[in-house]
Amino acid sequence: MLHDLVIVGAGPVGATLALALSESDLDVIALDARPAGSIARSDRSLALSHGARLIFERLGVWKAVAATPGAVTPITAIDISQRAGFGHARLHAHDQGVDALGYVVSYRALQHALDAALARADMSIEHGVAVTRVSATAGAACAHVVGERHGAAVEWSARLAAVADGGGDVVNYIARRRHDYRQVALVAKIASTEPHGGLAFERFTDEGPIALLPEGDHYGLVWTTSPENASALVALPESKFLAALTLRFGPGAGRWTRVADRRTFPLALEFATRVVGERTVLVGNAAQALHPVAGQGFNLGVRDAYELAQELLAISVITDRDHFGARAFLAAYARRRSVDRWSGIAFTHGLLGLFGADVSMLRWPRGLALTLFDALPPVKRMFTRAMLYGLH
Repeated sequence: MLHDLVIVGAGPVGATLALALSESDLDVIALDARPAGSIARSDRSLALSHGARLIFERLGVWKAVAATPGAVTPITAIDISQRAGFGHARLHAHDQGVDALGYVVSYRALQHALDAALARADMSIEHGVAVTRVSATAGAACAHVVGERHGAAVEWSARLAAVADGGGDVVNYIARRRHDYRQVALVAKIASTEPHGGLAFERFTDEGPIALLPEGDHYGLVWTTSPENASALVALPESKFLAALTLRFGPGAGRWTRVADRRTFPLALEFATRVVGERTVLVGNAAQALHPVAGQGFNLGVRDAYELAQELLAISVITDRDHFGARAFLAAYARRRSVDRWSGIAFTHGLLGLFGADVSMLRWPRGLALTLFDALPPVKRMFTRAMLYGLH
């Protein structure tokens, strides 16, 4: 059977694509490695932009996420500074005419709401299906599964395959590049004597950025550092860890009282050199996986999925469905997404190059840049708007 679209992965990005197409007459099937009814054993936090919230509102899932106790914390302002140097800027939601610049959202709550919406829409989803390879010809793409269910090789064919899961390594005909930052992110939950009031912090240090995200009654910490230092920090007793954080971050967020759930993961920039191939398109982390600084990666992936859905809906009125996945269609989609995609990659990587380098001679120009940025409202508004909605 030849479907119109097969979506590899029904996580937040793949589910966004499927839901955005749910009211069309397109033949869409999503393949997900998770067993039916499961999400993730452990939760994690997502930094969601205001623009991504609007997308989830259009898809009818935001209300359910926001109604989940403790699942959503608004970010009303962002404080930006550098350690051992002058310069400071603060972004406010009210300057953009919105209630929040973004939200810290529970991954599990978001995925649960998406799964429920997919079930209500009666979307075709195959659970417990781990795609091992995607292949394509001029006429169709094929998602291959080995060992699925009865142990036999199974495949799903479609006019277009959208790969939204993992690092896109199931597609061997689209080249990928990887830059290892040789750093890790230490994440944890941090309690302070001061209520956060929706204020997030991004502080650049000689080791890399430290982010504090308001989350429920505490902060979510993302501390970029070397692998060796991260291992030592994880092993420290609580009091010594909090002292080390105070020394590195400063007193801006109050006095720390406790830390929980310390974990680390490696940091790298990985991206596909192009997001389309023969009858194939990459979205989300399959297209680009970014450093967490400025929280752009997940939001970029959500926009990928939603914009692809709009392109597919526009072409679905054409009787000849073979236009799905045709080279001209994919090339046009890639061109329209290129500015938002490459600016997100360049912005994130560039921030690390400018503010993450341990070069004392850069502190003065970095401080001047932050000072001017804060003193020029039109520039600040333009920058903030790009963070909220991306570049189109």
